Order: sequence, then structure tokens, then C-alpha cells
Amino acid sequence: MAIGLTLTPAADAVLKSADAKAAALRGMDPKAAASRGIDPKSAARVGKAKDTAQDFEAMFLHSMFQQMFANVGQGPFSGGPGASVWRSFLTDEYSKSFAKAGGIGLAAQVQRELLARQEIPAQATP
Repeated sequence: MAIGLTLTPAADAVLKSADAKAAALRGMDPKAAASRGIDPKSAARVGKAKDTAQDFEAMFLHSMFQQMFANVGQGPFSGGPGASVWRSFLTDEYSKSFAKAGGIGLAAQVQRELLARQEIPAQATP
């Protein structure tokens, strides 16, 4: 899902290359990466970038869900004083579940930007 970004063809090619590298390196054991001629630090950075991006998206979704559920249950038949505590747990789990299942595309954009900013070298491609 594009979020209104317009990239030059060169920048788009660099990001697609980073996506391909990330897919190849994701979850790769550092020893396996080294045996294939891949920098083990790059493999570790790809995994960490993915986790960080997914956590960021979950945090964003949690904020959205909190706003969505802010007035749910307000009225004469609301769930009582403990409902707000359980609602926060529910929104937290919803956000983690959505982010893990692919989310709204924010994690992929954040991960690509993190990898591009770290400038994982071209030799990291398996």
C-alpha cells in the first residue's frame, strides 16, 4: 500500500533491491550467511529492521484502535469500571495481530527506509 510517496525510478530501484535483499536475508542464521559470502551483520540488521518496523506499525495501530474504541460501551449498559482495562488489552492484541498478519503496509515502508538508511552493501545479496 503506497502512502502517497512518489519516488524517482532510481530510488524505486534501490528500494526494490533492498526489499529483495531483505527477503533473502530474513531469518538467515549468521553462520549460514557467512558461508554464503554474506555479511552476518547485514543479516542481523535485516531481522532487527523487520522486527522494529513491525513493532512501530503495531504501536501506530494501537493508537488508532484506542481512538476507535474510545466511546464504545459508553452509556447506561457499559461494562463497568474494569471494562477500560480489558479494552486496552484488547486493542493491544488487535494491533499486534494486525501488524503480524501484514498490517496496513506501514511496516514494509518503515523497514525499507531503515534498510536504505543503513545502506546494506550490494555484496549482501545471496
